[in-house]
Amino acid sequence: MCNPYMPHLAKIIRIIPQMDDVRLFQVRFEDEKIRDEFKHRPGQFVMVSVPGIGEAPISISSSPTRPGIIELCIRRAGKVTDALFKLKENDAIGLRGPYGNGYFMEKIKGNNLLIVAGGIGMAPLRSLLWYSLDNRDDFRDIILMYGAKNPNEVLFKDELFSLLHRDDIKCLLTVDRDDTGTWEANVGVVTKLFDLVGLDQGKDNSFNSMDASSVTTYAAICGPPIMYQFVLQKLIECGFPKDRIMMSLERRMQCGIGKCLHCSVGHKYTCTDGPIFTYWDVMNMQEVV
Repeated sequence: MCNPYMPHLAKIIRIIPQMDDVRLFQVRFEDEKIRDEFKHRPGQFVMVSVPGIGEAPISISSSPTRPGIIELCIRRAGKVTDALFKLKENDAIGLRGPYGNGYFMEKIKGNNLLIVAGGIGMAPLRSLLWYSLDNRDDFRDIILMYGAKNPNEVLFKDELFSLLHRDDIKCLLTVDRDDTGTWEANVGVVTKLFDLVGLDQGKDNSFNSMDASSVTTYAAICGPPIMYQFVLQKLIECGFPKDRIMMSLERRMQCGIGKCLHCSVGHKYTCTDGPIFTYWDVMNMQEVV
């Protein structure tokens, strides 16, 4: 059996700046066998290590439908990420994983999917987004709502704007304020986007999940804590059952396999029982958000 604590060597193929403190790292395992065997689900994470510095949990931003290259959207936030930001293309890092439960894709298939992201929260949701679009026939309606503080802090800006012109997804983008005068989408907090789409679960619209067809809607959300508070309130007002609201959460994850106990919340561990939890789960987990 492979040692779950043993990282494998991976090379940085490309570094794509997103904003001052956020970069997208495209990495590839050096060992071809490990590269071919690596499989993940949307919502899982890997432990990224820099020799002599340490390691940190990082969500996988790429979809499993696009194997070979692993994409990691990293924000500078500590000694490990500081070290990563000093590396260049062709430098080596360590990777182990994937870890965590991921989104329950088998339940979502055949149903509607609503993705709500705020700021850096788009990083883990990007894997789910592209998985659903690459497997478009497996889902009914797909809606993306994304909000950032201002146009300069929009993650994957070109990528998201390209979705505005597609007819297989309804993409709604917004910023809290526009100081540039060049923003071409909505202005206002992300919850304002709910007013642009009929999401009441008991009404006759494209997201009606309470009819005889048994089609339901799953919501996946990730963003800053203040966003969770208001988005969750909106979803409950729209009639979303608590077990169909999925939240991506991280809490002091360190080993990735539930042995170090750093990420324990009551009787659960965010590295193994999560990082994807339903709202129903989170209601009984104090201080997890």
